[in-house]
Amino acid sequence: MPREIALFDALVPTLLLVFVAAMLLQVMLDRLCAYLGVYRFVWHPGLFRVAMFVCVFGGLALFLKVT
Repeated sequence: MPREIALFDALVPTLLLVFVAAMLLQVMLDRLCAYLGVYRFVWHPGLFRVAMFVCVFGGLALFLKVT
């Protein structure tokens, strides 16, 4: 995994781009869960959202590490 990526002549950490991608994916998953009514069965929706984001971010970072 490269440590930095040149983006418009600025060096950007790779994990920042992974963070932004995870955030966008999290928003889509959050809306899907709200549409399907998953939050009715969750004890603490805010904690569930944070845990889901950590899982998505970790999964993307590990996927990037493997490839």
